[in-house]
Amino acid sequence: MIYLLSKFLHLAGAITWIGGMTFMLWILRPVVTSQLQPPQRLPLMAGVMGRFFPLVWLSIAALLVTGTGMLMAVGMKTAPIGWHVMLGIGLLMFALFGHVYFGPFKRLKLAVAASDWPEAGRRLGQIQAIVKTNFVLGWLAIAAVLFLH
Repeated sequence: MIYLLSKFLHLAGAITWIGGMTFMLWILRPVVTSQLQPPQRLPLMAGVMGRFFPLVWLSIAALLVTGTGMLMAVGMKTAPIGWHVMLGIGLLMFALFGHVYFGPFKRLKLAVAASDWPEAGRRLGQIQAIVKTNFVLGWLAIAAVLFLH
């Protein structure tokens, strides 16, 4: 029962994070970019990320705790290779998100507060590029678990 709960929470964390990236990258940003000017668009995007990023931190905590628990339950030596690949990719994703949060996102909020739209747009572009990388990495991690035994 504990294993199933861990697996459920692990999947919930991954679904929340990847689902949020999907929404931000492929739905919200293209629409607001086509319909809103920078003084409206950039505060909106910073605000949406400000609400989403705490869920990402919660997802990361869930993924780390449950993933570590499941990995330790079977042992590193006997865990499928896909689990090891997922762990490596996951750690890279966590590091990239930390960089986004403490770097470009922090600077985006400062630029929005100062109404520095060119700088805010530049920071949003940096965030988008890193999030696209994490989006691809997330799907690679899922593929690794499914296809590498």
